[in-house]
Amino acid sequence: MREIFAGMPWWVKWVAVPVIALVVFGGLIATVVGFVIGLLFKLLVFVALVGGLIYVVRKFVASSSSRSDW
Repeated sequence: MREIFAGMPWWVKWVAVPVIALVVFGGLIATVVGFVIGLLFKLLVFVALVGGLIYVVRKFVASSSSRSDW
């Protein structure tokens, strides 16, 4: 492989080949990036919901324990 690229101009190695790779694998790359971003968003929503649930439960338990003192 090195011998093939050795005789090529720099722009073939650094411009043409990456552009061809993006054209061929662009859909796959977009799918993977979209999946990862979607997964991170769902993880963020999960963490926010669990944090909210913990906050509500602690508030409820704290208020019910102060009422029992009456």
